[in-house]
Amino acid sequence: MRTGIHPDYRPVVFRDRVGGLAFLTRSTATSQNTVEWEDGTTYPVIDVEISSASHPFYTGKGRVVDTAGRVERFKQRYSRS
Repeated sequence: MRTGIHPDYRPVVFRDRVGGLAFLTRSTATSQNTVEWEDGTTYPVIDVEISSASHPFYTGKGRVVDTAGRVERFKQRYSRS
């Protein structure tokens, strides 16, 4: 690799503020905010809106849309009887 053309790749904490999940990984993302991790080291932290801890698909709290009922109501309303 050529030197000086790649962004700095370093440990970063990604934190889901809603779900309470935080994990340490390596990334090129930058942040002015920092957090002290479990090992006592301070890392930059990136706050995310949705992760597997808060996404409805992974938590099982998603809504099921009743498409069959909607179609039946449409047909009932606009059918030529």
